Amino acid sequence: MQVVKIQKRKIILNFVIIMASVAVGWFIKAKLTPAPAGMMGMMGGTAHVLVENVTLVDVSPQKKYIALVEPINSVNLTPQVSGYIDKVLFQEGSVVNEGDILFVIEQDRYIANVDLAKASLASAQANFVRAERDYNRQKALSTHNYASKSTLDQSESTYLQAKAAVAQAKANLELAQIDMEHTEIKAPFTGTIGKALVTEGNYVSSNSQTLARIVQKSPVRVAFSVPDKDHNLFNDKGMKNLRTKIIMPGNNVFDEKVNSYFTNNEINTNTATMSVYLEYLNHSKELIPGNYVDVVLSSSKATPAVVINPAAVMQDANGAYVFAVDNEGKVKEMRVQLDGMFENKQIVLSGLEGNEKIIVSGMQKVKDGATVRASLVANDIEEAK
Repeated sequence: MQVVKIQKRKIILNFVIIMASVAVGWFIKAKLTPAPAGMMGMMGGTAHVLVENVTLVDVSPQKKYIALVEPINSVNLTPQVSGYIDKVLFQEGSVVNEGDILFVIEQDRYIANVDLAKASLASAQANFVRAERDYNRQKALSTHNYASKSTLDQSESTYLQAKAAVAQAKANLELAQIDMEHTEIKAPFTGTIGKALVTEGNYVSSNSQTLARIVQKSPVRVAFSVPDKDHNLFNDKGMKNLRTKIIMPGNNVFDEKVNSYFTNNEINTNTATMSVYLEYLNHSKELIPGNYVDVVLSSSKATPAVVINPAAVMQDANGAYVFAVDNEGKVKEMRVQLDGMFENKQIVLSGLEGNEKIIVSGMQKVKDGATVRASLVANDIEEAK
């Protein structure tokens, strides 16, 4: 009998728990379920909705290409003479100007070579003067038959050899001076220099290694390939009707005007594409050589259109419509004719002028002619520039 009583108590307890759970569930549902619009009206409440401004933007057809930012000038600095690095005269990562001295290779030996070449030239010039005088004297004597032909020939040969020795000495001096100049490694153009790959005290050999690299950042080129059917866009006539925009990593927009452009002189037969090069002055230095960017091309003649948030569009048997809200909070149903999508917005061909506020959230609570309490949310498309 005791077991039967315990079982009855458990059944009653479980029943109570189930009924309590059901009651709580109905209570939560009643709290979370919004009241119908009609009931809200009977209760005297005003529906709260979210609205957005209708946007008028340029929806000109666009073409997008993946492109590579290239330096117009870049150079690996290499030594032209051998020796120890005496000085490194730049700050790594800085801008260096054309003609700046960047590295100095030991100069003492090359200064001595210049002095030696100068002495050799002076000696050759002295020998030439003596040989020239002797040759002129032998020519005068030979005219009066006071000197033999063999003596004249020997004198002429000595004279010509002395003349050649002077020319050789001058060339040796020029070579020594060139080597001396190469002990100072200078920037061939203005650009940004990278890491010094060789530091003071290291021995370098001519043309054997890179000392540093300079890259020009202003101007730069943006290089990309287009299908052969699009190459006419980049002739003089086509470029006049194009507007270019560069989308950089991070979706930042580089909107500088193209300074100059050119296309390759032939189409790649393997890919049926043509290479295009756009040059930008890049005053802001935002375009960094080596970066991949997107080139967006559109018509320079704007094609304005009304675009709206797709969430605002509703459909019935008569087609598409939206709810507009005026300054007094009055709702008006607006029939619209739709086109395609522009980015993440719906293009509207007719039905809206571009100065309305339309409901994007809460439209199920309202109907045409109703009064609502509206809050404005920010549009996520900027008006095209």
